[in-house]
Amino acid sequence: MIGKMADDKESDKKAGNNNSEEEDDEEEEMTNGKSDVEDDDESEFDDLEGFVDDITDEELLGDILSEKPVEVSGTDRVIVVDNVPVIPPDRLEKLKNVIRKVFSKFGKIIMEHYPQDENLHTKGFIFLEFSSAKDAAQAVKTANGYKLDKHHIFAVNHFEDFDRLASLTKDWEPPTKQPYIEQENLRSWLLDEDCNDQYSLIHGGGDKVAIMWNTPQEPTLSKERTNWTETYVRWSPKGTYLATLHHQGIALWGGEEFKRIMRFSHPGVQLIDFSPCERYLVTFSPLADNPDDPQAIVIWDIRSGTKKRGFLCGDQSQWPVFKWSSEGKYFGRLGESSISIYETPSFGLLEKKSLKIPSVKDFAWSPSENIIAFWVPEYKDTPARVTLMEIPSRKEMRVKNLFNVSECKLFWQNKGDYLCVKVDRYTKSKKGLYYNLELFRIREKQIPVEVVEMREVVSAFSWEPGGCKFAVIHGESPRISASFYSLEKEASVALQKTFEKKQVNSIFWSPCGQFCILAGLRNMNGVLEFYDTVDSTCMSQAEHFMATDVEWDPTGRYVATSVSWWAHKVDNGYYIWSFQGKLLQRHTLDQFCSLLWRPRPPSLLSEEDLKNIRKDIKKYQRLFEAKDRMSQSRASKELIDRRRRKMKDFQSIETDELDSNAEEFEDESVEFFVQEEITEVEE
Repeated sequence: MIGKMADDKESDKKAGNNNSEEEDDEEEEMTNGKSDVEDDDESEFDDLEGFVDDITDEELLGDILSEKPVEVSGTDRVIVVDNVPVIPPDRLEKLKNVIRKVFSKFGKIIMEHYPQDENLHTKGFIFLEFSSAKDAAQAVKTANGYKLDKHHIFAVNHFEDFDRLASLTKDWEPPTKQPYIEQENLRSWLLDEDCNDQYSLIHGGGDKVAIMWNTPQEPTLSKERTNWTETYVRWSPKGTYLATLHHQGIALWGGEEFKRIMRFSHPGVQLIDFSPCERYLVTFSPLADNPDDPQAIVIWDIRSGTKKRGFLCGDQSQWPVFKWSSEGKYFGRLGESSISIYETPSFGLLEKKSLKIPSVKDFAWSPSENIIAFWVPEYKDTPARVTLMEIPSRKEMRVKNLFNVSECKLFWQNKGDYLCVKVDRYTKSKKGLYYNLELFRIREKQIPVEVVEMREVVSAFSWEPGGCKFAVIHGESPRISASFYSLEKEASVALQKTFEKKQVNSIFWSPCGQFCILAGLRNMNGVLEFYDTVDSTCMSQAEHFMATDVEWDPTGRYVATSVSWWAHKVDNGYYIWSFQGKLLQRHTLDQFCSLLWRPRPPSLLSEEDLKNIRKDIKKYQRLFEAKDRMSQSRASKELIDRRRRKMKDFQSIETDELDSNAEEFEDESVEFFVQEEITEVEE
């Protein structure tokens, strides 16, 4: 084009089309880019001497520059997937279908490349290009660590990451040695010389949180802070961490001084749950969710503070939404017609598929093994059934069919030895209900089932921890009864004793078993009855008026009852009782909200060691009784000394006040009438 213009101009000259001198001068001026007018006006636009232009183009033309095209390489949409199966060419199409099924959910795939060797076998890695960089980033974030099978776990990376790694210098520089920071002992409370337990208190309407030692006579303050939490606190299952809830997220505290160990950002968080192993934390926030990056329910790694996976809220009628296996290796979520079992630490679906169980209503993990129990209601001519299934093999260990079922509830014994299924059944006329307790003996061959029929409403059921007994509250007011049963070894269920006409609605077993409290909480005026189930006797009857909560300490030696300000606005406070029902302490706190005992981790002693301790309990008992007497006398002496010091301080203040006011006093004579005597005088 430029050459053609030059030829045209040359031909014009040859044809005699010469420009006039004026035209030549004008052309010269235009060529130089200046004119006389410009020369005259140029001085008017010159910058002042020393002027510095500090206004950037972005400030002047930010809206226009934002639309300026940016050079891109196009590799931001490409990902590399490693650990892909190495297969021959006849199986390549099948592999492509599997890969498309896994990665197409992240976005549209516009290119896929499967490198092959000289034998046309795949090389174990592939390239995928998405329609947008956002889809590629989501695929890297979500699919990395995806378990295709036992031998192939995907490693997904951006293509651009390889360029960055290839540009690294070959000169290795040793990392800077970081100074050692000594961490606090997160189980320091277990080193208490007298083996006292701790508990948390929320009072002042939720403004104050205190950690107390349960010492004799009266508790001792360990730590107290104002506005430590915005709603409530929660101990981890083994007592290592104290979790506090805030609008921005969750904070975990621990150590002797309760310093902050970790924090997790989850705005609007309302509910939390720990895995039994204390490795993971589950948080829930009702704020708006994002289907591309779920934020409603988040699982966090407690040690590193990283987010492991997010889930959509779904049906939030029950909490916790995830149910964990005993060791935290698996966790499950109930769906409409399925149970989704996930495994850690990959947090992917077990075997990449859910358990398809039409109309499943509920499930529960065994507290000791990877076994789930679930129940399915009746459908047409198909009876309801309860199933025990082993995970991860998905083998059905036991199935029990049930008829005329209205509702079922599952109760595991804490060691996983027994399972109780409380069945609400229709009568033949379908106008009433009766109740069955289906008792599964998990440890016995073929898992036999015992049945206890009850014609009255069963309002509460609870297993004895570590034992074979269970307690049931049945009947309606004013004819409420409490019964204690025992599963004997002869494959039968024995009724130990029934206590009639009781005003109770809750059962609380000691963590060590044997001792049990039957309580009438909230609307039953706080009736408390302490039972020893060895001989089924009532050790004590007491009352904590309008009590709302009962909490056993982890050792089973003490129990706390309380009236929460969250439920009642008057008479707020808590009582500490012995396991025999003796009232030890009364504490009235303004706007008291809750009390939670700090859990203890499992004992390091073996069963044989525990048996030997029980065998020599009388020897230890004498030592402990002597120590208790010494501590009580010491506590009494300290209490008396403290009272004497307070009285002495009060008397000194009173004396000082009198001495200071004595100088202001003036002597003043006061006359007042005492009596009147009349004497007659003879004239």
